[in-house]
Amino acid sequence: MKKTVLLLLLFLLLLNPDLLTAESGRLKKASFIPHWSPQAQFAGYYVALEKGFYKKYGLDLTIIPGGPNRSPIDYLRQKKATFGSLWLCSAMEQRDQGLKLVNLAQMMQRSALMLIAKKSSGIKTIQDLEGKKIGMWRNEFQIQPKALFKKYNLQVKIIPQSFSINLFLRDGVDLASAMWYNEYHTILNSGLNPEELTPIFFFEHGLNFPEDGLYCLEETWETDRQSAQAFAQASLEGWLYAFSHTEESLNIVMKFMSLANVPANRVHQKWMLARMKDLMVEENPKDAFGKLKQDDYDLVARELKAVGLIRKIDHFPSFYKGRSTDVQK
Repeated sequence: MKKTVLLLLLFLLLLNPDLLTAESGRLKKASFIPHWSPQAQFAGYYVALEKGFYKKYGLDLTIIPGGPNRSPIDYLRQKKATFGSLWLCSAMEQRDQGLKLVNLAQMMQRSALMLIAKKSSGIKTIQDLEGKKIGMWRNEFQIQPKALFKKYNLQVKIIPQSFSINLFLRDGVDLASAMWYNEYHTILNSGLNPEELTPIFFFEHGLNFPEDGLYCLEETWETDRQSAQAFAQASLEGWLYAFSHTEESLNIVMKFMSLANVPANRVHQKWMLARMKDLMVEENPKDAFGKLKQDDYDLVARELKAVGLIRKIDHFPSFYKGRSTDVQK
């Protein structure tokens, strides 16, 4: 079923003839910074670069390695990068604070953020979280957990969590924060079986905050809309190619990880790529690949406003400049 969906989505993407192509003139220089170091979470962009998709749409694109010391927000603000990937909630918060970002494509349709517990701790339901020690990352990673605790009227003990899951493995916390495509697999590789774990996905509790999306400054959109659309289109095609050519795409990812001196485990990267497909590709082809749904936008906006992270909710068309429903039909 998903293979059919991928082929249909690729056909739909190719229907738009208005985008800038390499044949219309010289390639335009642009740059893109993902929000973390090279890994399969960003496979589609590396594939699009390696396979020449950006050039096909008229862009001479440079991918700037992301990481803990390189923020897409700072790079976009300082105009060191033309495009960047960000979580939806982060981009909305920044826009409210005056950095006028616009969404060009919403890559993830479901949130990958989760809490995970060992069943041996006695945690099997949401109510079992009462009074428990929960490892949590900082900033935007805390919005969904806190909304969950509020929804179920839970009192918990929040413990700062690093990017290692060692504290969880050593029972220093009852639950850990994890990304489904990353830390969850690391926990499985540590020797725990899925049957021994209690996973808690926020999207299953009415708190779907889609994460990775593609952004640029509103100024960039207004002055060079063709390049912005071309970047989004080529990126979408890169992802569809990555999902249909797994081993070749993993080779490309591993190459970029090596160039950035990032330790690479092919098995882990293959898991990550498969999970990204699950999070990005809807079973129903009428749900546009790369589209930001207004219901998701409205939900995230309400939650951000409720906790005081934004003061007002922007009109949806002011924020989202990606593919419309009409493109799908």
